[in-house]
Order: sequence, then structure tokens, then C-alpha cells
Amino acid sequence: MDQPRYAERNAVVLGVSLDSVDSHKKFCAKEGLNFKLLADPDHKVTDSYGSLNNFAVVKFAARNTFLIDPSGRVAKTFLGVNPLSHSAQVLSQLDRLQKPAAVPR
Repeated sequence: MDQPRYAERNAVVLGVSLDSVDSHKKFCAKEGLNFKLLADPDHKVTDSYGSLNNFAVVKFAARNTFLIDPSGRVAKTFLGVNPLSHSAQVLSQLDRLQKPAAVPR
């Protein structure tokens, strides 16, 4: 993963899943993930971000990305992302968001 590139931009990567903490530990170890994964078995976080999906009787978290600014405001939303190729898009958007605004003359 591009973790060092996120660190250069002072960005934190946090995943959210409906699975348990124990399930996350196994998944992160198996997949070699090096970012935090929040367990949301009560669906509170995924529901509040509009990312809780239903498929018949099964609930799952959508693969969405939210860039949250230092004040806690959602600055950019990406819906239905492909996690294998999405990092470059997020890093590019972080660069745009962090670029100083032009000062009017």
C-alpha cells in the first residue's frame, strides 16, 4: 500500500467494516494491511455515512472513500471504489485539497 505517501500528506487511512475485531485481525494479517480497520458490528458508522447496503437479509458496508478535513468535514466522497486501483485517485485529490488557495489581488 501507499502508506508512506499518505504519511507525507499527513493523512490517516482508516477502514470500516461490519466484521468483528477478531475477524479484522485475521484479515489484516492475511492480506498484509498496514492501516487501522474499525469494527462496526452495530452498523452505526457505516449507516451514518450512507454506506450500509442490504442484499436480501445480509447487510454489508459499501466500498466508499471519504476524505475528511482537519475540522471533521467531509471534503470529498468516492462511491463504489475499486480498492486495487483507488489509492492514486485519493492521493491526487489530497494534493488538490492541500494546495494553498490563490490569494486574490
